[in-house]
Amino acid sequence: MTLMNDAVFRMSDFVGGGYSDFWKFKGRYRIVKGSRASKKSKTAALWYISNLSKAKYKEANLLVIRKTFRTLKDSCFTELKWAINRLGMQNTWVAKESPLEIINVETGQKIYFRGLDEPLKVTSITVDTGVLCWLWIEEAYEIMSESDFDTIDESIRGEVPEGLFKQVTMTFNPWNEHHWLKKRFFDCEPDPDILAITTNYQCNEWLDESDRKLFDTMKKNNPRRYAVAGLGNWGIVDGLVYENWKEETFDLKEVQKQCPELKSGFGLDFGYTNDPSAAFIGFVDLAGHKIYVWDEMYEKGLSNKKIFENITRMGYSKDRFTGDSAEPKSIDELKGYGLRITGAVKGKDSINNGIQWIQDCEIIIHPRCVNFLTEISNYTWDKDRFGNKLNVPIDDFNHLMDAMRYGLEGFIKKNGWLY
Repeated sequence: MTLMNDAVFRMSDFVGGGYSDFWKFKGRYRIVKGSRASKKSKTAALWYISNLSKAKYKEANLLVIRKTFRTLKDSCFTELKWAINRLGMQNTWVAKESPLEIINVETGQKIYFRGLDEPLKVTSITVDTGVLCWLWIEEAYEIMSESDFDTIDESIRGEVPEGLFKQVTMTFNPWNEHHWLKKRFFDCEPDPDILAITTNYQCNEWLDESDRKLFDTMKKNNPRRYAVAGLGNWGIVDGLVYENWKEETFDLKEVQKQCPELKSGFGLDFGYTNDPSAAFIGFVDLAGHKIYVWDEMYEKGLSNKKIFENITRMGYSKDRFTGDSAEPKSIDELKGYGLRITGAVKGKDSINNGIQWIQDCEIIIHPRCVNFLTEISNYTWDKDRFGNKLNVPIDDFNHLMDAMRYGLEGFIKKNGWLY
C-alpha cells in the first residue's frame, strides 16, 4: 500500500506559498477567485490527489464539474494527472478517457467528471466505494445561474463516515463584479462554513522572468485587464457593447424547421501564444432579426493545421468561413488544407458598423458556448484617461466578438452597413 501519511514529505515543497488557509480549511464552501498563473487550479489538483491518497480519507470520492463536459479533458483531467505525476503516485492512480475518470487502484476510490450540459449524469452518480463528499467546480464563473449551482450543491448530501467532511471547492477568474458568486460568497456576512479568498500570480514562485514580464506589460498597456487577470480583482463591467443577448438551450434542427431560410455565418479570428484562435459557429434568421450562437472553438497555441483539424473534428470543415484578413498567410494555408475560407473586408468604419448591425438582432447563445458568454458579458466600450466612454470597443474580450462580425459580414454588406 502507498497510502500517504502526513509525515511522508512536506507538501509545501510541492505546493509553494500563498495557500495555507485553502489547504487547511474543512468547511462546506472553499471559494477561490484568482488571476491567471495564480496556481489555483494546480493547487486544487494537488490537494485532491494528496488527500484522496491518505489512509484517513480512503472512503472519499471526488466529483469534478465544468459547465460543458467537453472542456474537462484538457483542463481538470489534465491538471489532476499532472498532480499525480508531481507527487510520484503513478502506480496508485490510473487515468481513463473512456469513460473519463481517475481511479485509485488500491482503494477503488474514483474521481468522476461531469458537465452541466448533461444534468442527469450530475445528479445520479452512485459511487462504488465509500461516499461522494468532495466537489470541485472549475471555472465556476461559467455557471451563470445560481439555481444551477444549488442543484449541483445538493448532489453532495447524506452522512459521511467519521473523519470525513463534505466540501465544495470553486475556482475561477473574477471577470464580472455582477456575477452571483460575488454576492453569495464574498459580500456575505462572515460564515465559518465559507472560505472566500483571492490569489494572484505574485504568490506563484515558479514563474520565470518571461512570465512576469507578461504581467508587467499588461499592467502598463492594459491596466483594466491587469486588475482582473493580474491581481484577481473583480472586473468592473460598465457600458456593454451588446445587451441584446440571452443564454438559452435550443435545438438547431427545431430552429431550422421554424425558420427554413436560416443562414449560416462562420467566422475565424487568429491567435497563438497570448491570444486564442477563435471560431464562431452561428446561424441567422434575417426576417426575425435573430442570431443563434451554436458552437465555438477557443484555444491558444494552435497551428493552422491544428485549427483545420479542430474544425474538421467539430464537423464544420465543409462550411464557408470568413477569417481575419490581417493574416493572409494563415488564410492561404487553411485553404491549402481544404477549408473554404475568405478574408474579411475591413475599412475605416467596419467594426462599428458591424456592431450596429448585430445590435439590431437578438443574440441567442447555446449554454455550451462558455467562452462566447464570457466575452459578450465583458465586451465594453473603451474609455479615455478621464473615464469618458469612447466610440470604440475595448481591445479585450474580443476574439469571438471579432469572429462573429467576420462570420456575419456577408449579411452586413448586403444591408449596406459595412461602410
